[in-house]
Amino acid sequence: MTSSTASSAISILQIGQIAINVHDTNRAVEFYRDTLGLRLLFTAGKLAFFDCGGVRLMLTPPERPEFDHPASILYFKVADIQAAHARLVERKVKIEGAPPWSPECQIMTCGWPSSATPKATSWPS
Repeated sequence: MTSSTASSAISILQIGQIAINVHDTNRAVEFYRDTLGLRLLFTAGKLAFFDCGGVRLMLTPPERPEFDHPASILYFKVADIQAAHARLVERKVKIEGAPPWSPECQIMTCGWPSSATPKATSWPS
């Protein structure tokens, strides 16, 4: 990067909000709040906002047909993937890929009521 490019950088500090397309906001709120345990910040019409470690997740119906497509894959960091797996199984969440996980790659994919695919990860210390 040249000095002129560096001085004109935007200086992004962090991700502030991620929008996730949902077709049934109430069902998605139940999943994020009741199943995953994220803190619901507020709702506004068909929008719902959650806190996820300082990053806001916005659940929203697609604004226009061209925006009605799957979202990015979100990876939620958890302290203990084995315990997270057990809790999700108790809550009847469909899990793709089950333990045992290798210490290097601990990723679990589970189903939810949105167009994104959630994954829980646990990184080795």
